[in-house]
Amino acid sequence: MSENNIYKVIFHNQGKIYEVYAKSVHHDAMFGFIEIEEFVFGEKTTVVVDPTEENLKNEFEGVERSFVPMHSIIRIDEVKKQGTAKITEGSSKDGNVMPFPVYTQTGGDGDLK
Repeated sequence: MSENNIYKVIFHNQGKIYEVYAKSVHHDAMFGFIEIEEFVFGEKTTVVVDPTEENLKNEFEGVERSFVPMHSIIRIDEVKKQGTAKITEGSSKDGNVMPFPVYTQTGGDGDLK
């Protein structure tokens, strides 16, 4: 991978669709997960502040790497320049993007069965 690569990663998380930008995306650290490192957000020097991007920046503040389940990934693109990170609603009556249903049964002790 080149030092100048930027990746746009779109994934489902708790009923919402996250669009984030990162310098590094891998699949080798944990089986079934995509590893996202070096998140990239807009500069604080701009006058107009996007509240959605600020929320994402706060959510991922201090995070060195994030592991997203493969089945939550919608798309990963290598892009020439960074866009605006955002969170959108995951389900709408008009939309055609829905998360793949995943059922996990937990026992009384919280362990997956």
